[in-house]
Amino acid sequence: MHVVVDPWDPGYGVATEIDALAESTADVELATEMPPAEWAPRRPGAAVVEPDSVVFVDGVRRVDARVWVGPDGTRGAAEAGLCASWAAGAVRCAAGAAELLAAEVGHGLFSASPVASDLSTAHGTYAAQQARASTPEALSLALQEQMLAAELRAAERAAAGRPALLVLDGPLRGRQHLPGAVGMIKTHHTGYLTERAAAVLAALEPGERTPAFTIGSTGWVRHSWYVRLPGPSGAPLAGVVRCECAGDVAAVALAHLADQTAVVLPRYASEPHKDQRAPQNLYPIGGLERELRRRLGDAALLYRALRVAAAA
Repeated sequence: MHVVVDPWDPGYGVATEIDALAESTADVELATEMPPAEWAPRRPGAAVVEPDSVVFVDGVRRVDARVWVGPDGTRGAAEAGLCASWAAGAVRCAAGAAELLAAEVGHGLFSASPVASDLSTAHGTYAAQQARASTPEALSLALQEQMLAAELRAAERAAAGRPALLVLDGPLRGRQHLPGAVGMIKTHHTGYLTERAAAVLAALEPGERTPAFTIGSTGWVRHSWYVRLPGPSGAPLAGVVRCECAGDVAAVALAHLADQTAVVLPRYASEPHKDQRAPQNLYPIGGLERELRRRLGDAALLYRALRVAAAA
């Protein structure tokens, strides 16, 4: 029997969802950078150097309390909701130092109830945020949308400084207009490569990438490629991230951008003894997440303040 323990903390799930990888229905064009018959692992040449500055963007979210929302005096008509906090920001890495460029924090009361209104507490106001339904999925989606909107604002502010490379944690969709932007996907839900291309992906060594390919699905087109980071191997796609950029990036610029990520991202790969999602959770992103969570406020303190406000 051969057993491989996934290096990720079980609390985050797994980096690769094997069942989902077999169910991709996306339109994939493999010949974007080179003919499929010529596919092989690619390692950037010496001419590809790390840019002077790299900006990383990410966001965090937290449910502070589950609540019920309804008209006064009609306890039985209350609908499920949640009070939650979110934050997003950007960090620039240059000359061996990291600088926080932007940070935004929000607190909201998410509910589908038509009577939902702002909830003021001793430690801040939870602004009413309309959800499409009272199901856990709809409430979580409403929270996710607020966090993503904050991430977009942070990315736009960071992009105004024209960084050579802008790395967004997660898919690029909705942010493909940002110059120099690359979406970095740590968790693999969908398999885009099959047969020879999939074999090239499996053969990647740290610092190597696949050729770029094009994905056309769900109403938008983007270029994509995989990069292997240094770290433990054995689990499927261990240490592999998928990158994507806007579909209108020209061929020469696309190859250069993909090579840049294969140079830059491995440098920031985390190690298991320092990060529970190593190596995909890059050090700048992990540090940004910690700072953003600190800015959310103390969870126990906010919970007590919500209890007091709800009882008033």
